[in-house]
Amino acid sequence: MLWCVFLIALTKESNGLVTPLSRIRLEKSSSLKNVISCPPFAKRNCASLYTRLNQRRSSSLTNDDKEIIFGMTRKESRKVIPLAIIFFMVLFNYTILRDTKDVLVITAPKSGAEIIPFLKTYVNLPGAIIFTIGFTALSNRYSQPQLFRGIVSSFLGFFALFATILYPARNFLHPNALCDTLATMLPASFAAPIAIFRNWTFSLFYMCAELWGSVVASLLFWSLANSVMNVQEAKKYYPFFGLFANIALVFSGQFIKQVAQFRTYSAAADPWASSLKILIGGVTIAGGILLAGHEWLQRKVLNDPQAVDPERVQQSRQKNTMSVPESITTLAKSSYIRDLATLVISYGLAINIVEVTWKSKLKQQFPDPSSYAAFMGNFSSATGLITFFSMLLGRFILKRTKWTFAASIPPLTLLSTGIIFFSLNLLPTAWAPLAGLLGMTPLALAVLAGAAQNIASKATKYSLFDPCKEIAYISMDDPEQRTKGKAAVDVIGGPFGKSFGSILQQMLILSLGSLAASTPYLGLILFLVILNWVRAVRDLGPQVAKKQQLQPNLLPKPNDVTEGSNNSSYDNNAKNQKSPL
Repeated sequence: MLWCVFLIALTKESNGLVTPLSRIRLEKSSSLKNVISCPPFAKRNCASLYTRLNQRRSSSLTNDDKEIIFGMTRKESRKVIPLAIIFFMVLFNYTILRDTKDVLVITAPKSGAEIIPFLKTYVNLPGAIIFTIGFTALSNRYSQPQLFRGIVSSFLGFFALFATILYPARNFLHPNALCDTLATMLPASFAAPIAIFRNWTFSLFYMCAELWGSVVASLLFWSLANSVMNVQEAKKYYPFFGLFANIALVFSGQFIKQVAQFRTYSAAADPWASSLKILIGGVTIAGGILLAGHEWLQRKVLNDPQAVDPERVQQSRQKNTMSVPESITTLAKSSYIRDLATLVISYGLAINIVEVTWKSKLKQQFPDPSSYAAFMGNFSSATGLITFFSMLLGRFILKRTKWTFAASIPPLTLLSTGIIFFSLNLLPTAWAPLAGLLGMTPLALAVLAGAAQNIASKATKYSLFDPCKEIAYISMDDPEQRTKGKAAVDVIGGPFGKSFGSILQQMLILSLGSLAASTPYLGLILFLVILNWVRAVRDLGPQVAKKQQLQPNLLPKPNDVTEGSNNSSYDNNAKNQKSPL
C-alpha cells in the first residue's frame, strides 16, 4: 500500500519537492520500465503510470520538436532542407558540366580519349593549384559567405560566356592551321598536347567543369554544411543530403538525353551548338536557385540560435589570419591532413585509372557526339537511382558502425568492380560466350561493365566516402586549419590524384605504344593504390575517434532536442535536480 501511495505522490507536481517523472529525459531506446522498478503487487498501478507519463511526455513537445520525416524535427528541417536543395542544384550542374566537357574534348576535331590524361596533368592540376593559392589569399580578406557568392557567380558567368560567345566563335579562335603545321613537324606522341592547344577553349571549359566539382561541390558546399552541423547531425543527415541530391543525377541525366535528341529534329546549321546553349541555360537557372538558397540560409537560418550553434556560425564568418606560406607549412606538418589527403588522392587516382580506359571504349561504341551524350544521360540517371538507394544503406551504416568500417567500404567496392572491368578488357574472348548470350558484342559488354563500375564507385562515394570525409573535417578543432586544410585537400588532392594517374598512363603509353597494351599494368597499379587507401583509413580512424572524444561541442548540447529526447526545459530540470528514483 505504501508503494502505491508513493507512486501516486510522484505524479503530483506539487510544492516542487520532487522532480516530476514526466521531466526525466528518456531516450527512444529506453523504456519507463527500466527507470521505475515495480514490485509484483503494484503492476496495475505501474502500467497506468507508464501510460500517463508517456502521454504527458508527448504533449510536452512543441511543434518544432516533433519529428516530421526521416527522424527530422521541424526545427532541424529549417537548415537541413535548404542545404539539401543547394546540394541538389550543385550536383545537377555538375552532372551536366561533367558530361558536356567529355563530349566536347573527346569528339573534338583530331582529338579523343587519349587527350584526357594530358588535360588532367597539364591543365586541371595547374588550375587547381592556382585556385587554391588564390582561395587561401582571399580567405584572409573575405568571409565564407562572401567567397561562396563570388566563386559560384564567377563560374556561372564563364559557362554562359562559353555557350554564347566562345563556342560559336571556335573556328575563329582555334589555331587549326598552326596546329596542322605542328603536327607535321613533331612526333606522333605529341598528338594529345597539340589537340589541347588546337581546342583550347574546350580545354578551358574542361578545367572549369572539373573545378566546379572540386570547388563548389567538395569545398564550398561541405564547408557551409560543416559550419552548421555537429558530428551526430552529420551522421544522421549527410547521407540524407546525398539521398536528396542524387535525385538530381536522374533529372539532369534525362535533361541531357532530351537535349541531345534535339539534333534529330533541329533545323539549325549546328544542332549541337543549340543543344549546348540549352544545357548551359539549365546550369545558369540552377545556379541562380543555388545562390538564392544560400542567401536565404544566411539570412533566415544562420542568424537563429535555436537552429544553429552561434559559435560555429561566428567561426565560419571570421576571416583567416595566416599567410599563404604559413598555411602551407601548418598543413604539411599535420598527419591528420596528410591521411585525409591520401584518401582523396587515392580516390582520384583509382577513378582516373579506370575511367580513361572506359572512355576509350565508349568512343569506339559511340563515335557520334549526340549518341555519346545520350548514353551519358542514361548513365547519369542510372547513377542517381542506384545512389538513391545506396544512401539509405549508407545512413544505416554510419549510425550503426564505426568510422573506420564505413570508410573502408568505398575502396573495397572499387577494387571488386575494377577486377571485373579489367578482366573484360584483358580477356575478351573468355567473356565472348556471355556477350553472345546477352545479344551484344564484347565491346558493348565492356562498356556496360565500365558503366557499372563507375556507378558503384560514385554510389559509395556519395553515400559513404563524402560523409566520412566531412565527419573527419568537423572533428578538427582549429577552424582556420579546417577551412584551409579542406581547400588544400579537396581542391588539390583530387586533381593531383587524377593527374598522377594520368602521368602514369602517359609513361605507359609512351613505353608500350598504346593504352590497350598498358591495361595489365594499370590493373596492378589500381590494386596497390587501393591497398594504400585502406591503410590510410585504418590510420585515420583512431584519430577521428580521439578528436571527437576531446571536443564535447561536437556532440549535441544537453538542451538540444535530439531524436527521442524531451524538450530543453525538462532536460535542464532533470540535469539540475536529482531524481528521487
